[in-house]
Amino acid sequence: MITIENADKALKEYYLDAVSAQLNDNISPFFSAIEKSANHVYGKDVNLSVIRGNCGSIVAGAEDGTLPDPYRNRYLQISVPLKNLYGTIEISDKALRASRETSGAFVNLVNAEMEGLILSARQNFSRMLFGDGTGKLCKIVASVSGSDRTYKVDKVKEYFVGMHVTVPVSSAVLGDSNSLYITAVDKTNSQITFDRDVLDSISGESVYVYGSKDTELCGLGAIFEADALYGYKKSEEPYFAPYKLDAGGALTEEKLTDVLDYMEENFNSRINMIICSFKTRKKIAALIAENRRVVNSTDANTGFGVVTVNDVPVYADKYCPDGEVLFLNTDDFCLNQLCDWEWLEDESGKILKQVHGKAAYGATLVKYAELICKKPCGQAKLFNV
Repeated sequence: MITIENADKALKEYYLDAVSAQLNDNISPFFSAIEKSANHVYGKDVNLSVIRGNCGSIVAGAEDGTLPDPYRNRYLQISVPLKNLYGTIEISDKALRASRETSGAFVNLVNAEMEGLILSARQNFSRMLFGDGTGKLCKIVASVSGSDRTYKVDKVKEYFVGMHVTVPVSSAVLGDSNSLYITAVDKTNSQITFDRDVLDSISGESVYVYGSKDTELCGLGAIFEADALYGYKKSEEPYFAPYKLDAGGALTEEKLTDVLDYMEENFNSRINMIICSFKTRKKIAALIAENRRVVNSTDANTGFGVVTVNDVPVYADKYCPDGEVLFLNTDDFCLNQLCDWEWLEDESGKILKQVHGKAAYGATLVKYAELICKKPCGQAKLFNV
Protein backbone atom coordinates (compact mmCIF):
# COMPACT_ATOMS: atom_id res chain seq x y z
CA MET A 1 0.00 0.00 0.00
CA ILE A 2 1.28 3.48 -0.92
CA THR A 3 1.79 5.77 2.07
CA ILE A 4 3.44 9.14 2.57
CA GLU A 5 6.41 7.34 4.10
CA ASN A 6 7.15 5.00 1.19
CA ALA A 7 6.28 7.72 -1.35
CA ASP A 8 8.88 9.87 0.36
CA LYS A 9 11.38 7.03 0.19
CA ALA A 10 10.72 6.50 -3.51
CA LEU A 11 11.45 10.15 -4.29
CA LYS A 12 14.69 10.00 -2.35
CA GLU A 13 16.03 6.63 -3.47
CA TYR A 14 14.68 6.14 -7.00
CA TYR A 15 13.80 9.48 -8.51
CA LEU A 16 16.62 11.77 -7.40
CA ASP A 17 19.41 10.18 -9.47
CA ALA A 18 17.21 10.01 -12.56
CA VAL A 19 16.09 13.61 -12.19
CA SER A 20 19.64 14.88 -11.59
CA ALA A 21 20.89 13.06 -14.68
CA GLN A 22 18.19 14.56 -16.86
CA LEU A 23 18.83 18.05 -15.49
CA ASN A 24 22.57 17.75 -16.14
CA ASP A 25 22.68 15.95 -19.50
CA ASN A 26 22.04 17.61 -22.86
CA ILE A 27 20.98 20.93 -21.35
CA SER A 28 22.98 22.77 -24.01
CA PRO A 29 26.38 22.44 -25.71
CA PHE A 30 27.72 25.26 -23.54
CA PHE A 31 26.56 23.64 -20.30
CA SER A 32 27.99 20.27 -21.36
CA ALA A 33 31.39 21.82 -22.02
CA ILE A 34 31.95 23.84 -18.85
CA GLU A 35 33.35 22.61 -15.54
CA LYS A 36 31.07 21.95 -12.56
CA SER A 37 32.84 22.18 -9.23
CA ALA A 38 32.55 22.96 -5.53
CA ASN A 39 36.24 23.80 -5.14
CA HIS A 40 35.74 27.54 -4.79
CA VAL A 41 32.59 27.47 -2.69
CA TYR A 42 33.06 28.70 0.86
CA GLY A 43 29.91 28.86 2.94
CA LYS A 44 27.26 30.62 0.88
CA ASP A 45 29.72 32.37 -1.46
CA VAL A 46 32.02 31.67 -4.38
CA ASN A 47 35.53 33.00 -3.71
CA LEU A 48 38.46 32.73 -6.10
CA SER A 49 41.44 34.73 -7.26
CA VAL A 50 42.35 35.31 -10.90
CA ILE A 51 45.70 36.50 -12.25
CA ARG A 52 45.32 39.86 -13.98
CA GLY A 53 48.96 40.03 -15.06
CA ASN A 54 52.51 39.76 -13.78
CA CYS A 55 55.69 41.81 -13.72
CA GLY A 56 58.23 38.98 -13.85
CA SER A 57 59.59 36.98 -16.76
CA ILE A 58 61.99 34.31 -17.86
CA VAL A 59 65.07 36.07 -19.23
CA ALA A 60 68.32 35.13 -20.89
CA GLY A 61 71.42 36.30 -19.03
CA ALA A 62 75.14 35.91 -18.51
CA GLU A 63 76.52 32.79 -16.90
CA ASP A 64 77.50 34.72 -13.79
CA GLY A 65 74.82 37.38 -14.11
CA THR A 66 72.03 38.31 -11.71
CA LEU A 67 69.04 35.99 -11.67
CA PRO A 68 65.69 37.46 -12.70
CA ASP A 69 63.21 38.66 -10.12
CA PRO A 70 60.38 36.24 -9.28
CA TYR A 71 56.95 36.68 -10.80
CA ARG A 72 54.87 39.41 -9.23
CA ASN A 73 51.37 38.38 -10.15
CA ARG A 74 48.55 40.87 -9.90
CA TYR A 75 45.52 39.13 -8.46
CA LEU A 76 41.88 40.09 -8.65
CA GLN A 77 39.45 38.65 -6.13
CA ILE A 78 36.05 37.39 -7.24
CA SER A 79 33.55 36.98 -4.42
CA VAL A 80 29.84 36.50 -5.19
CA PRO A 81 26.97 34.75 -3.40
CA LEU A 82 25.55 31.48 -4.68
CA LYS A 83 22.16 31.74 -6.39
CA ASN A 84 19.24 29.68 -5.10
CA LEU A 85 17.54 27.48 -7.70
CA TYR A 86 14.29 25.74 -6.79
CA GLY A 87 11.83 23.39 -8.44
CA THR A 88 8.66 22.01 -6.84
CA ILE A 89 6.18 19.22 -7.40
CA GLU A 90 2.75 18.96 -5.82
CA ILE A 91 0.49 15.93 -5.39
CA SER A 92 -3.05 16.34 -4.08
CA ASP A 93 -4.12 14.25 -1.12
CA LYS A 94 -7.07 13.01 -3.15
CA ALA A 95 -4.86 11.73 -5.97
CA LEU A 96 -2.51 10.10 -3.47
CA ARG A 97 -5.36 8.30 -1.72
CA ALA A 98 -6.86 7.19 -5.04
CA SER A 99 -3.58 5.47 -5.99
CA ARG A 100 -2.94 4.05 -2.52
CA GLU A 101 -3.81 0.46 -3.43
CA THR A 102 -2.14 0.46 -6.85
CA SER A 103 1.58 1.06 -7.10
CA GLY A 104 1.34 1.50 -10.88
CA ALA A 105 -1.12 4.37 -10.50
CA PHE A 106 1.19 6.04 -7.99
CA VAL A 107 4.18 5.68 -10.30
CA ASN A 108 2.24 7.25 -13.16
CA LEU A 109 1.16 10.08 -10.88
CA VAL A 110 4.70 10.85 -9.73
CA ASN A 111 6.14 10.39 -13.23
CA ALA A 112 3.77 13.02 -14.58
CA GLU A 113 4.81 15.48 -11.89
CA MET A 114 8.51 14.77 -12.41
CA GLU A 115 8.27 15.20 -16.18
CA GLY A 116 6.72 18.62 -15.70
CA LEU A 117 9.40 19.58 -13.18
CA ILE A 118 12.23 18.42 -15.46
CA LEU A 119 10.83 20.23 -18.48
CA SER A 120 10.45 23.49 -16.56
CA ALA A 121 13.84 23.22 -14.84
CA ARG A 122 15.73 22.44 -18.05
CA GLN A 123 14.10 25.32 -19.89
CA ASN A 124 14.66 27.90 -17.17
CA PHE A 125 18.19 26.76 -16.40
CA SER A 126 19.13 26.96 -20.08
CA ARG A 127 17.59 30.42 -20.31
CA MET A 128 19.52 31.63 -17.26
CA LEU A 129 22.84 30.60 -18.83
CA PHE A 130 22.25 33.28 -21.46
CA GLY A 131 20.64 35.83 -19.13
CA ASP A 132 22.09 38.79 -17.28
CA GLY A 133 21.07 37.65 -13.80
CA THR A 134 18.11 40.01 -13.53
CA GLY A 135 15.43 37.62 -14.82
CA LYS A 136 14.43 40.19 -17.45
CA LEU A 137 12.60 38.73 -20.44
CA CYS A 138 11.70 41.76 -22.52
CA LYS A 139 10.74 45.45 -22.43
CA ILE A 140 7.23 46.78 -23.03
CA VAL A 141 7.26 49.13 -26.02
CA ALA A 142 3.59 50.11 -26.19
CA SER A 143 0.08 48.82 -25.63
CA VAL A 144 -1.85 47.43 -28.59
CA SER A 145 -4.85 49.57 -29.46
CA GLY A 146 -8.16 48.16 -28.25
CA SER A 147 -6.61 45.74 -25.73
CA ASP A 148 -5.66 45.95 -22.06
CA ARG A 149 -3.84 42.61 -22.23
CA THR A 150 -1.73 42.68 -25.40
CA TYR A 151 1.51 44.67 -25.61
CA LYS A 152 4.22 45.19 -28.17
CA VAL A 153 7.66 44.27 -26.80
CA ASP A 154 11.25 44.65 -27.95
CA LYS A 155 11.78 40.90 -28.36
CA VAL A 156 9.72 37.72 -28.16
CA LYS A 157 10.47 34.03 -27.91
CA GLU A 158 8.18 31.03 -28.18
CA TYR A 159 9.14 29.83 -24.70
CA PHE A 160 7.47 32.94 -23.22
CA VAL A 161 4.06 31.23 -23.50
CA GLY A 162 2.83 30.04 -20.10
CA MET A 163 5.56 31.81 -18.13
CA HIS A 164 4.70 33.33 -14.75
CA VAL A 165 5.95 36.92 -14.90
CA THR A 166 5.78 40.28 -13.21
CA VAL A 167 6.19 43.93 -14.11
CA PRO A 168 7.67 45.91 -11.18
CA VAL A 169 5.13 48.71 -10.98
CA SER A 170 2.82 49.97 -8.23
CA SER A 171 0.09 47.69 -6.89
CA ALA A 172 -2.46 50.15 -8.25
CA VAL A 173 -1.55 48.97 -11.76
CA LEU A 174 -1.27 45.19 -11.38
CA GLY A 175 -2.77 44.52 -7.96
CA ASP A 176 -1.04 43.46 -4.78
CA SER A 177 0.55 40.29 -6.21
CA ASN A 178 1.98 41.86 -9.41
CA SER A 179 1.42 38.40 -10.86
CA LEU A 180 0.78 37.79 -14.57
CA TYR A 181 0.93 34.86 -16.97
CA ILE A 182 1.86 35.16 -20.65
CA THR A 183 -0.89 33.35 -22.55
CA ALA A 184 0.08 34.10 -26.16
CA VAL A 185 3.01 35.29 -28.26
CA ASP A 186 2.85 36.89 -31.71
CA LYS A 187 6.40 36.70 -33.08
CA THR A 188 5.49 38.38 -36.36
CA ASN A 189 4.33 41.57 -34.63
CA SER A 190 6.50 41.23 -31.49
CA GLN A 191 3.50 41.10 -29.16
CA ILE A 192 2.70 39.23 -25.95
CA THR A 193 -0.67 38.76 -24.27
CA PHE A 194 -1.26 38.50 -20.50
CA ASP A 195 -3.90 36.41 -18.77
CA ARG A 196 -5.75 39.47 -17.39
CA ASP A 197 -6.26 43.15 -17.99
CA VAL A 198 -3.67 45.65 -16.81
CA LEU A 199 -5.29 48.59 -15.03
CA ASP A 200 -2.94 51.26 -16.36
CA SER A 201 -0.22 51.74 -18.96
CA ILE A 202 3.00 49.79 -18.41
CA SER A 203 4.76 51.06 -21.55
CA GLY A 204 8.49 51.45 -20.99
CA GLU A 205 8.56 48.90 -18.16
CA SER A 206 10.31 45.53 -18.28
CA VAL A 207 8.87 42.04 -17.84
CA TYR A 208 10.65 39.73 -15.39
CA VAL A 209 10.28 36.10 -14.38
CA TYR A 210 8.03 36.11 -11.32
CA GLY A 211 9.97 35.86 -8.06
CA SER A 212 13.36 35.87 -9.85
CA LYS A 213 14.17 39.54 -10.31
CA ASP A 214 17.91 40.06 -9.72
CA THR A 215 18.34 36.54 -8.29
CA GLU A 216 19.19 34.41 -11.35
CA LEU A 217 22.52 33.00 -12.49
CA CYS A 218 25.06 35.52 -13.77
CA GLY A 219 24.89 34.26 -17.34
CA LEU A 220 26.46 35.24 -20.64
CA GLY A 221 24.20 38.29 -20.86
CA ALA A 222 25.87 39.79 -17.80
CA ILE A 223 29.34 38.96 -19.06
CA PHE A 224 28.81 40.68 -22.40
CA GLU A 225 26.30 43.43 -21.64
CA ALA A 226 26.39 44.52 -17.99
CA ASP A 227 28.38 47.63 -17.01
CA ALA A 228 29.81 45.80 -14.01
CA LEU A 229 30.75 42.18 -13.36
CA TYR A 230 31.49 40.50 -10.00
CA GLY A 231 31.62 43.91 -8.36
CA TYR A 232 34.09 45.45 -10.84
CA LYS A 233 33.22 48.21 -13.30
CA LYS A 234 34.32 47.10 -16.75
CA SER A 235 35.32 50.65 -17.67
CA GLU A 236 37.79 50.69 -14.77
CA GLU A 237 38.99 47.08 -14.91
CA PRO A 238 39.38 45.93 -18.56
CA TYR A 239 40.05 42.36 -17.45
CA PHE A 240 36.30 41.96 -16.95
CA ALA A 241 35.37 43.49 -20.33
CA PRO A 242 34.99 41.00 -23.21
CA TYR A 243 35.88 41.98 -26.76
CA LYS A 244 32.93 43.16 -28.89
CA LEU A 245 32.92 43.88 -32.62
CA ASP A 246 30.18 45.43 -34.75
CA ALA A 247 29.70 43.43 -37.96
CA GLY A 248 27.94 46.37 -39.61
CA GLY A 249 24.99 44.28 -40.72
CA ALA A 250 27.11 42.02 -42.93
CA LEU A 251 28.31 38.60 -41.80
CA THR A 252 31.37 37.24 -43.61
CA GLU A 253 33.67 34.31 -42.98
CA GLU A 254 36.58 36.75 -42.81
CA LYS A 255 34.99 38.58 -39.87
CA LEU A 256 34.50 35.30 -38.04
CA THR A 257 38.12 34.28 -38.49
CA ASP A 258 39.31 37.81 -37.67
CA VAL A 259 37.73 37.51 -34.21
CA LEU A 260 39.34 34.11 -33.65
CA ASP A 261 42.76 35.45 -34.63
CA TYR A 262 42.34 38.66 -32.62
CA MET A 263 41.46 36.79 -29.42
CA GLU A 264 44.47 34.50 -29.65
CA GLU A 265 46.87 37.27 -30.65
CA ASN A 266 45.80 39.89 -28.11
CA PHE A 267 44.37 37.91 -25.19
CA ASN A 268 46.09 34.55 -25.53
CA SER A 269 42.60 33.04 -25.67
CA ARG A 270 41.96 30.03 -27.86
CA ILE A 271 38.25 30.07 -28.65
CA ASN A 272 36.87 26.53 -28.62
CA MET A 273 33.13 27.17 -29.02
CA ILE A 274 30.99 29.55 -31.08
CA ILE A 275 27.33 29.98 -30.15
CA CYS A 276 24.57 31.77 -32.02
CA SER A 277 20.86 31.47 -32.80
CA PHE A 278 19.52 28.94 -35.30
CA LYS A 279 18.90 31.74 -37.79
CA THR A 280 22.48 32.99 -37.52
CA ARG A 281 23.96 29.50 -37.76
CA LYS A 282 22.20 29.03 -41.10
CA LYS A 283 23.97 32.15 -42.33
CA ILE A 284 27.34 30.78 -41.17
CA ALA A 285 26.65 27.40 -42.74
CA ALA A 286 25.77 29.10 -46.02
CA LEU A 287 29.04 31.05 -45.97
CA ILE A 288 31.08 27.90 -45.51
CA ALA A 289 29.03 25.97 -48.07
CA GLU A 290 29.97 28.54 -50.71
CA ASN A 291 33.57 27.37 -50.30
CA ARG A 292 32.45 23.78 -50.91
CA ARG A 293 33.48 22.47 -47.53
CA VAL A 294 31.69 20.00 -45.30
CA VAL A 295 29.52 22.09 -42.97
CA ASN A 296 27.75 19.54 -40.78
CA SER A 297 29.24 17.11 -38.31
CA THR A 298 28.56 15.78 -34.84
CA ASP A 299 30.66 16.66 -31.83
CA ALA A 300 31.50 13.50 -29.92
CA ASN A 301 31.84 15.41 -26.64
CA THR A 302 28.38 16.98 -26.60
CA GLY A 303 26.38 14.90 -29.07
CA PHE A 304 25.12 18.04 -30.84
CA GLY A 305 25.34 18.62 -34.57
CA VAL A 306 27.75 21.40 -35.45
CA VAL A 307 29.12 23.63 -38.17
CA THR A 308 32.80 24.56 -37.88
CA VAL A 309 34.82 27.72 -38.53
CA ASN A 310 38.58 27.11 -38.55
CA ASP A 311 37.80 23.82 -36.77
CA VAL A 312 35.94 25.67 -33.99
CA PRO A 313 32.41 24.20 -33.60
CA VAL A 314 29.44 26.54 -34.10
CA TYR A 315 26.38 25.61 -32.03
CA ALA A 316 22.86 26.94 -32.26
CA ASP A 317 20.94 27.68 -29.08
CA LYS A 318 17.41 29.04 -28.96
CA TYR A 319 18.28 31.25 -26.00
CA CYS A 320 21.05 33.08 -27.86
CA PRO A 321 19.74 36.36 -29.35
CA ASP A 322 19.44 36.69 -33.12
CA GLY A 323 22.11 38.80 -34.78
CA GLU A 324 24.86 37.85 -32.32
CA VAL A 325 27.76 35.41 -32.48
CA LEU A 326 29.45 34.51 -29.17
CA PHE A 327 33.06 33.31 -29.17
CA LEU A 328 33.83 31.41 -25.97
CA ASN A 329 36.74 29.64 -24.37
CA THR A 330 34.77 27.19 -22.24
CA ASP A 331 37.88 26.39 -20.17
CA ASP A 332 37.40 29.79 -18.52
CA PHE A 333 33.90 28.96 -17.24
CA CYS A 334 32.81 27.01 -14.19
CA LEU A 335 29.43 26.35 -12.62
CA ASN A 336 30.35 26.66 -8.96
CA GLN A 337 27.86 24.70 -6.90
CA LEU A 338 27.43 23.85 -3.28
CA CYS A 339 25.79 20.59 -4.30
CA ASP A 340 24.09 18.94 -7.24
CA TRP A 341 20.30 18.84 -7.39
CA GLU A 342 18.94 17.53 -4.08
CA TRP A 343 15.59 17.31 -2.32
CA LEU A 344 14.89 19.82 0.39
CA GLU A 345 14.43 17.86 3.63
CA ASP A 346 12.99 18.87 7.00
CA GLU A 347 14.62 18.10 10.35
CA SER A 348 13.26 14.54 10.31
CA GLY A 349 14.54 13.88 6.78
CA LYS A 350 11.13 14.00 5.10
CA ILE A 351 10.78 15.29 1.54
CA LEU A 352 7.02 15.28 1.03
CA LYS A 353 5.29 17.80 3.27
CA GLN A 354 1.77 19.13 3.39
CA VAL A 355 1.36 22.39 1.50
CA HIS A 356 0.18 25.04 3.95
CA GLY A 357 -3.54 25.59 3.69
CA LYS A 358 -4.05 22.94 0.99
CA ALA A 359 -5.01 19.28 0.86
CA ALA A 360 -1.83 18.46 -1.01
CA TYR A 361 1.76 17.39 -0.49
CA GLY A 362 4.76 19.09 -2.04
CA ALA A 363 8.46 18.42 -2.52
CA THR A 364 11.18 20.88 -3.48
CA LEU A 365 14.31 20.26 -5.53
CA VAL A 366 17.19 22.63 -4.78
CA LYS A 367 20.56 23.62 -6.21
CA TYR A 368 22.83 26.41 -4.97
CA ALA A 369 25.16 27.57 -7.72
CA GLU A 370 26.66 30.45 -9.67
CA LEU A 371 28.25 30.65 -13.11
CA ILE A 372 31.71 32.25 -13.06
CA CYS A 373 33.92 33.28 -15.97
CA LYS A 374 37.54 33.38 -14.81
CA LYS A 375 38.68 35.38 -17.82
CA PRO A 376 35.93 37.61 -19.26
CA CYS A 377 38.41 39.45 -21.50
CA GLY A 378 39.09 36.11 -23.18
CA GLN A 379 35.53 35.98 -24.63
CA ALA A 380 34.19 37.86 -27.64
CA LYS A 381 30.99 38.83 -29.39
CA LEU A 382 30.29 39.75 -32.99
CA PHE A 383 27.01 41.68 -33.10
CA ASN A 384 24.78 43.31 -35.69
CA VAL A 385 25.30 40.41 -38.08
